[in-house]
Amino acid sequence: NAAVKTAAVDELKKQGCRVLVSDLYEVKFKATATEDDITGAVKNPEHFCYGNETMLAWQEARLASDIVDEHKKLKEADLVIFQSLTIFIVNFLKFPMYWFSVPAIMKGWMDRVLTLGFAYTLEKRYSEGIFRDKKAMLSFTTGSHETMFSSNGINGDMNVTLWPIQNGVLNYCGFQVLAPQIFWAPTHLSPEAREGLLEGWRTRLQGLLNEAPLAFPPADIFDKGKGFQLKPEVREKQADSPFGLTVGHHLEKPLPPQSQMKAGV
Repeated sequence: NAAVKTAAVDELKKQGCRVLVSDLYEVKFKATATEDDITGAVKNPEHFCYGNETMLAWQEARLASDIVDEHKKLKEADLVIFQSLTIFIVNFLKFPMYWFSVPAIMKGWMDRVLTLGFAYTLEKRYSEGIFRDKKAMLSFTTGSHETMFSSNGINGDMNVTLWPIQNGVLNYCGFQVLAPQIFWAPTHLSPEAREGLLEGWRTRLQGLLNEAPLAFPPADIFDKGKGFQLKPEVREKQADSPFGLTVGHHLEKPLPPQSQMKAGV
């Protein structure tokens, strides 16, 4: 993971990008979302609600300094790469996949830094989200081989594993989500094979900023007045398709293949 991060920083800097790296372990980033994230008194101590209180604290410039520092980086970022325990704020966060998700420290970054009001609101989310002019992507290593993350593999389809993070976090905040960069089971590979993975990453980085994002359904195809259900005309249009609309909106059909792994599929 350290080699992947270094390769990305070097290659992006060659392209003239300004790269900021948030190394969460180095700065001992606090992973827990607590009342300590607010300076001064909270508005409702008897019924503390983290989302509402941190939104007020953000509006009144009373958030903890480590959250404020990450907010500043996100404001400047054109691209955020979540790369194994580090956040690159062209930008980077780096991570090995832990228990089919991100490590606790990175989840804590998401919980604390993607503050209500700053990163999303009920009115500004998904395709209408606050970060819709920014790009984001996941870059991570796995402990298991690629075959184990297939639709027939023991771990299940990687597209399903990625949906909660790519849709429920990144797309939810409006990011244009680029296809993930996955380094399959590097601990089981030879040094030469690992170097081959890094070289493929360097090659991809050369055109990364021009890549098309993954496709997610726009917010306006859901009926707000009926519990944000898919509009009937959308379901009718999808009726003849052999696949569901997305991994999450599968309509009780087969999942669209590779929809969380590659753009344009």
